[in-house]
Amino acid sequence: MRSDHRIAPTIVNAENPYQQVMIRGRVVEITHKGADKHIDNIAKKYLGVDKYPHRAPGELRVIARIIPDHISTTGNKEPA
Repeated sequence: MRSDHRIAPTIVNAENPYQQVMIRGRVVEITHKGADKHIDNIAKKYLGVDKYPHRAPGELRVIARIIPDHISTTGNKEPA
């Protein structure tokens, strides 16, 4: 991400792998500031724990801020 700012993450619905969101864009910022608090907030929301339990010793988390150029979705329609 530091040498080539282009990025294309895909988010897949765990309950329906045919539902996806794909984002193509550019990383405009990479920071460590707030990254540990961010993963702890996600752990609280999805795991019900105050601290993210799968940290590795010496792990350094980052947040990458993305400006999207294109967003597409698949599998969002309800069955007829």
